[in-house]
Amino acid sequence: MMTTRRLVLLALAASSLLAACDKTAGTASAPAGGFRAVDISGAEYARQFSLQDPDGKTRTLADFKGKVTVVFFGYTQCPDVCPTTMAELAQVKKSLGADGERIQGVFVTIDPERDTPALLKAYMGSFDPSFVALRGDAEQTAATAKEFKVFYAKVPGKTEGSYTMDHTAGSYVFDPSGKLRLFVRYGSGVEALAADLKALLSGA
Repeated sequence: MMTTRRLVLLALAASSLLAACDKTAGTASAPAGGFRAVDISGAEYARQFSLQDPDGKTRTLADFKGKVTVVFFGYTQCPDVCPTTMAELAQVKKSLGADGERIQGVFVTIDPERDTPALLKAYMGSFDPSFVALRGDAEQTAATAKEFKVFYAKVPGKTEGSYTMDHTAGSYVFDPSGKLRLFVRYGSGVEALAADLKALLSGA
């Protein structure tokens, strides 16, 4: 018989699949007032990835230990959710001052067909040069998305050969020890995100 906690985790995992790019969609203790985002501490997914950065270096979650790491799946031609998410994270990092240096943004493309290394590097640079973009081939992308329970699908555009990508529009947050802690729904806002990341930096 499933425990209540496992049922909640499964429900959260399922709900994270409902948001799309062009549509709005416990091992450690939480702060006394609770996290603003969804606490998924202890979830048995989103445990790892092995993808290349724009310079061709293979990166894993272990590379970012010591920082609060925010992982988001998207694509560079996304019209709204993706740039808004990355811009808000950059704003939060800046607002935290010196503590912001311990915030790591990671962008995983779900459109490797169009998102070349050069394009991804320029895209991250437009938000924060310290943010890292990661890319795999079609098979690696599918495997990583499955590990994170991320949905994505190509949607044909109005002209021949054009398309957009529907995908999960939320971010996964790992604490400095590398443990998965939070799922941040798109639209939660800068203030809520800043409060949660600051709490994790403080050891929550």
